[in-house]
Amino acid sequence: MEVFAFLFPGQGSQYPGMGKELAENFAVVRQTFEEADDALSTKLSRICFEGPESDLLLTENTQPALLATSIAFLRLLSAETGLKPVFLAGHSLGEYSALVAAGSLDFSEALRTVRSRGCFMQEAVPVGTGAMAAVLGVEAEIVAEICREAAQGEIVVPANFNCPGQIVISGHATAVNRAVEIAKERGIRKVLPLPVSVPSHCSLMTSAGEKLAAVIDTVSVKQLQVPVVSNVEARPYSEAERVKELLVAQISSPVLWESSVKEMAAQGVTSVVEVGPGKVLSGLVKKIDRNLTLNHFDTLDGFKKIIGEVT
Repeated sequence: MEVFAFLFPGQGSQYPGMGKELAENFAVVRQTFEEADDALSTKLSRICFEGPESDLLLTENTQPALLATSIAFLRLLSAETGLKPVFLAGHSLGEYSALVAAGSLDFSEALRTVRSRGCFMQEAVPVGTGAMAAVLGVEAEIVAEICREAAQGEIVVPANFNCPGQIVISGHATAVNRAVEIAKERGIRKVLPLPVSVPSHCSLMTSAGEKLAAVIDTVSVKQLQVPVVSNVEARPYSEAERVKELLVAQISSPVLWESSVKEMAAQGVTSVVEVGPGKVLSGLVKKIDRNLTLNHFDTLDGFKKIIGEVT
């Protein structure tokens, strides 16, 4: 018998047109996007379905757009399959989707919170002064050593431990550029600057975390009905009182994604469903544990396939 975890993607998985086909075919998806539009008093659904990409890439739009799409897909999956996960997890922003799925955060409140989160993150560092880059095929200790050498009084640190051989660094643009050059000098060929405007998951986001804490203080948080594996600790938790501290810490702490997936597998998970646009997380999970069965869907054909595989 398969033991399921649901995984929710973060920034980088969005694309114009996401959710449109499923909204045209399923009322529950359409109604979820309408609920998101009402919650934000904006046509978020139009940005998801039609773009333009420049609007979708604005952090204040990207974050609620991904949350809305993920929850629309979750409601469809639950309505059509009755599938019950034993764990939930989300990559960075995706952790908010996981907490909505767990019944801890109200969907409308979560949408407004992540829109504020996106604004706070952009405000924390002026555009052009922060950067991120992916370092591929290198051990974590070596990446950390390169960051220490490149810092020179600035910030550059490992920010996302995504899977074996894929670590993202984050910090001041000048320090990240130095780290890229040092890596190349050491013969590390695959170092890819990322097209982001915000250096997430490093101490440059501390001020954003402080503003986020004030917002989350006003949000109703309930006990989790399904444990969520947090990015900060890579361990499952269910206590309502831990939600705020972990979400505030998450914005400036590394994403321990590889450890999170290993933790779920160690606790008996045999199959994961990526619930949201794209298949970024499925690709990472495949590199972390090849024994896990992977499922994802973001089209009508994809959903029909998943219905046949999990029911």
